[in-house]
Amino acid sequence: MNKNLKNIYLGAHVSIQGGISNVFENAKSIGATGFAMFTKNQRRWEAKPYTEKEIKEFKEKMKQYNFKPEQILPHDGYLINLGNPDSEKREKSLNAFIDEMERVNQLGLLYLNTHPGSHLKEISEEECIKLIADSINIAHKSVPNVIVVLENTAGQGSNMGYKFEHLKEIIELVEDKSRIGVCIDTCHTVAAGYPLTTEEEYNSTMTAFDKIVGFKYLKGIHLNDAMFGVGSKKDRHHSIGEGTLGMEFFSRFMNDKRFRNIPIILETIDETKWKQEIEILRDMVVSKD
Repeated sequence: MNKNLKNIYLGAHVSIQGGISNVFENAKSIGATGFAMFTKNQRRWEAKPYTEKEIKEFKEKMKQYNFKPEQILPHDGYLINLGNPDSEKREKSLNAFIDEMERVNQLGLLYLNTHPGSHLKEISEEECIKLIADSINIAHKSVPNVIVVLENTAGQGSNMGYKFEHLKEIIELVEDKSRIGVCIDTCHTVAAGYPLTTEEEYNSTMTAFDKIVGFKYLKGIHLNDAMFGVGSKKDRHHSIGEGTLGMEFFSRFMNDKRFRNIPIILETIDETKWKQEIEILRDMVVSKD
């Protein structure tokens, strides 16, 4: 591999169908050097615990395929809402989240990517932020090692995390700052009102992120084009170069050294294009590291 690409962990969200260890072959098949995955069925509350055999096989394949934990960004299930105003429902979400963290820890991985949560229009954003942080603090005490990675959101409905300030405020309330991080989704960023297309817009948005949240907390990227423009509040991803962001944005991003050594994950809409998209993005890299 070109030395300029050795610390660019680029891939997509690959399937665990047929067994958790299949992720490595699925990642290899698209030429990925980083990838995202679910730890279980993302649309169910519960799943069978991993067997010792499954855990052992996963770790063996991770070594066999030359992946390190920092190249992999597991994502939690879609049902989880750590900011749910209903205490019983929030506890159900928290228990599911802790289970996901345990799975990540069992597999020897580092991160658990999550959408912060939703106030469901029943409480204020400030109250929801406190509930989310409280949930993370409890989860941290329940499971060691795993870093919770908050994803910025598009601003749909009552979801939190569409403002960089939301992420900052959650982080401020998390007790163990060494185990909290952020994932930037480029489609969500634009949808939430942060422009990225021109060089000026890109620099302005990245400066705002660094000032409000800080690049020191950045643990992953979801690199997606967007079907709709700035401030649409529509979470509609598109294939690279087919949405509103433009190819110059992707070239600028791929040559930005601030995004080295973290998973860069495609969640673009046509998985048959992932291998090609990864190649296109890699070919954009011209900067020397």
